[in-house]
Amino acid sequence: MKQDITQTLVDEHRLILRMLDLLEGAAARTAAGSPDGLEFYLDAVDFIRNYADRFHHAKEEDILFAALVKNGMPRENSPVAAMLLEHDRGRGYVKAMEAAVKAALQGVSGQLPAIAGNAREYLEMLREHIAKEDSILYPLAERVIPEAMREEILDGYALAEARNAPTFARSYREMVERYEAEAADRAA
Repeated sequence: MKQDITQTLVDEHRLILRMLDLLEGAAARTAAGSPDGLEFYLDAVDFIRNYADRFHHAKEEDILFAALVKNGMPRENSPVAAMLLEHDRGRGYVKAMEAAVKAALQGVSGQLPAIAGNAREYLEMLREHIAKEDSILYPLAERVIPEAMREEILDGYALAEARNAPTFARSYREMVERYEAEAADRAA
């Protein structure tokens, strides 16, 4: 029986999607003109940069995508190339969102549309990106990656996780849960 090499990544996507739901709610409030809760965006940027990008995307880019290329998928003009471009595009939205939030927190007026717009562009792009990975790229990887490479991939994931504090993933899950509870309280 083949070892599953993508379930860990799918599970991480679930937490990322939960953060995107929170970001969507914040963007709606911000687009409606509410300057309240701008600090949330700084936590969202922290989550995106550290959990989604440094932790999750690094596993994809450095381990899974590298294994696909090693197994014969072209690096250019391929699903891997498309995913890498989207990772970079997402980083641009996050950088612009963060800059607008910091400017707003320093009292610069007119930043709310940039905050909401970049948040919405990011979450729309990333939701589509995750759907493509979960429904196309990951199943493809499960079909084409030979058993001989799977242990190395799983070891790579374990090493990537070991580079972080034992509480790293839990702290980000708790952050999402805390904001979800606040959102539920707002809705009540």
